[in-house]
Amino acid sequence: MRLPVFCAFLVAAAACAVQPIDGNLPPTDAPAGGDAGGSSSGDPGHPEAGGTAGDAGSVPPPPPAGDASPPPDAGPTVTTVRIHYPAASHTVALRGSGGPLNWTTGVAATAGTDDTWLLTLPTLSAPIELKPLLDDATWSRGPNYKLSPGQVLDVYPHFTQVKGTYAVHWAAFTSKILPSTRGIWVYLPPTYIENTRARLPVLYMHDGQNLFDPSTAFGGNEWKVDETMDAAAEDGTIREAIVIGIENDADRMNEYTMPPMGKGDLYVKMITDELKPLVDGELRTLTTRDQTALCGSSLGGLISAYAGVYRSDVFGLVGAMSPSTWWNNTQILGDVAKIPQETQRALKVYVDSGDSGPSNDDVTNTANLAKEYQTDGYVEGTTMHYLVQPGGQHNEVYWSQRLPGGLAFLLGAGR
Repeated sequence: MRLPVFCAFLVAAAACAVQPIDGNLPPTDAPAGGDAGGSSSGDPGHPEAGGTAGDAGSVPPPPPAGDASPPPDAGPTVTTVRIHYPAASHTVALRGSGGPLNWTTGVAATAGTDDTWLLTLPTLSAPIELKPLLDDATWSRGPNYKLSPGQVLDVYPHFTQVKGTYAVHWAAFTSKILPSTRGIWVYLPPTYIENTRARLPVLYMHDGQNLFDPSTAFGGNEWKVDETMDAAAEDGTIREAIVIGIENDADRMNEYTMPPMGKGDLYVKMITDELKPLVDGELRTLTTRDQTALCGSSLGGLISAYAGVYRSDVFGLVGAMSPSTWWNNTQILGDVAKIPQETQRALKVYVDSGDSGPSNDDVTNTANLAKEYQTDGYVEGTTMHYLVQPGGQHNEVYWSQRLPGGLAFLLGAGR
C-alpha cells in the first residue's frame, strides 16, 4: 500500500533543457548533432583537462628604458587532442571547423599507449569545433566538442552504441547498518557500455522500482530515467551518468525520514558506507562529490535534502522533487538553516514542486525550503534551481516530466 507522502526529486525539464540536436550525420558545415557542445572545462562524464600544453619558454627581461624593440617571439601555442577509445584494429580521425581540420576529410590521430589517440595542432589560432570518427567513416555520437588554442582536450567518445541498459544488478543487497535487504537497479549509459576507457558520474535515486520499468512502477507510471538519459546521450543536454536505483521496502516511511522520529540517518549511512563502496569498486565511476548526485521525490526528496546537509562531503549534487517538506512540522527547514556558509556544503541543489491536486503538492512549504537555501547563500540559476510546475501534481507522471530539466541543472550539459 502506497503511503500518502509528498516526494522530492530533481527535474525542471523546460527550465534547464538544452535544444536537442541530431548528432549522427554531417551537415553542410558541421556534423549534424554537433551543437557548439563542449567547453574548455570539458564534459564531467568525459573528463577533459583544460589549460595550455606546457611552457612556451622563459619570459625575457623587459628591455632597457628607451628600447622600444619587442621581446622575441615565444613561438606558436601547441593545442592537443587526446581521444581515449579502445579502437582495436580500427583507426581514429578528427574532422572540424577550422585550423588544419575540415568537415570533409579527416586528419588521422596517432595511436599511443592505453588506447589513447593523439593529435597536436601547433598553429591553431581561434576556437573550433571537432568530432572524432572511427576509420574516418563513423561519426562519434552526440554534439561536437569545442577546442580552444593552447588547450589539452581529453575526449571519451562512443560511435555505435545508441541506448543504455538497465537491470536489477544486485537483487539482494543486504545492509548491516539498517539492517535490510533490497534490490539495486543499475543504468549504464551508451558511452560506459562501448568505451571501456570512460569513467562516469553517479546518480543515486530512491524508490528504485519506479524509475525504469512500468511493470514494477507504482500505478504503472515509471520515471522514464533510461529514456531521459538515452536521449541526452544523443543531444548532449545532460552529462552521461551511471544511475543507481535503490529499491524501497516496507520500512520506507522510517528510512526516508530524519531522526529523532525516523532513521534516515542510518539509511543515508547505508548508501555512503555500504552501497557506494560497492558501486565504486565494481563499476567505472568518478567518485568525488562533484561527480556524485542524490535525488528523489516525496519522502525521497526529503531524505535527499537531509543528506545534502549532513553528508555533502559525499553528495555534492542534491535533487529534491516535490519534497515532503511538511514532515514533522517542516523539520527540514531547520536542518537546512544549519548549513554553514563558510564550510563545505552541497555544490548544487535542485528543488521543485507542482501546485495542483489534493495537496497542491505542498507548494507553500517547498517554496519556504527554496527560500531557506537562498538565505544560506545559494544563488538561483548557479548553485540552486527552484521550479514550480503549473498544474503539476504529486505523482510519477509529473516527476518524469520535470526529470530532464532537473538532471540538466544538477549534472550539467554533455559537452
